[in-house]
Amino acid sequence: MAAAVAQIPAGGTYIDTMKKPFTQVPVDAANKDAISTEEFLEAAESLTTMFDLLGSVAFSPVKKDMLGNVEKIRKRYLAAPLESQNLQDLVRNELKTKSHVATEGLLWLVRGLEFTCLALSNNVSKPGEELADSFRGAYGSTLKPHHSFLVKPIFSAAMSACPYRNDFYGKLGNDDAKVQTELQEYLAALEKIVGILKEFLASKEAQWK
Repeated sequence: MAAAVAQIPAGGTYIDTMKKPFTQVPVDAANKDAISTEEFLEAAESLTTMFDLLGSVAFSPVKKDMLGNVEKIRKRYLAAPLESQNLQDLVRNELKTKSHVATEGLLWLVRGLEFTCLALSNNVSKPGEELADSFRGAYGSTLKPHHSFLVKPIFSAAMSACPYRNDFYGKLGNDDAKVQTELQEYLAALEKIVGILKEFLASKEAQWK
């Protein structure tokens, strides 16, 4: 059964229907770009609803994987909220306990977010490119190197099942110029957050092995 897609308000775009877009996730520049945990998790959950717009059950495993990682992070956040107000502190404090469930969940979630961001950014910047090609290219440079031979065919099926770009953008709103502008702002905010988290997760203090 397909998930219900949110109704876009008159004159609005799909991003207006999100509970929390990435443009509203606080990044504390004065505190080494600390990213607010609660808002980040809400934004990640909101992003997964875009897979419903892609209109294929083939994207269900992609969505399920990302939501599973959100839950791993949220479980740690709820268990130690004072130590987990931002994602970087959540990771530092979890690793002190010799556990890395949420940290590993964040690593995989960031990879999934980077994949989605890169696919949509490439598609927005190349008006003649179909979604399937943009997603396939993004998959090859983000998630594919980390996936086993069992998982790769599942994601490949999702790429092949992408709708035509005109159909997809039509679902984002009636005003194409407004859709493009808001989507670009959204993707720029997501790209910034992904970049901060990738750098942090690659640092010595976020390692558990």
